[in-house]
Amino acid sequence: MESMFTKIILALFLPGLLVVLFTRITFSHIVSLFLTIALITASVYAGYTHNWLLYVIDVISLTLGFWYASRMMKRYKN
Repeated sequence: MESMFTKIILALFLPGLLVVLFTRITFSHIVSLFLTIALITASVYAGYTHNWLLYVIDVISLTLGFWYASRMMKRYKN
């Protein structure tokens, strides 16, 4: 049970943070979104994520990270 709790906590924060980190590296929030989706897809394919709840939490975190990265890029361009 503790392992599931850890996976939920990581799913809450990691995808959003990855989008922001990749945006800072590539200076493109679109590219960072695709890189993060590729990493999540690879983890699902490798078998690290195997629960629909984790998929939903990943998508929510990814969406919030993309929103924040879009705001960050908009402020950067101004």
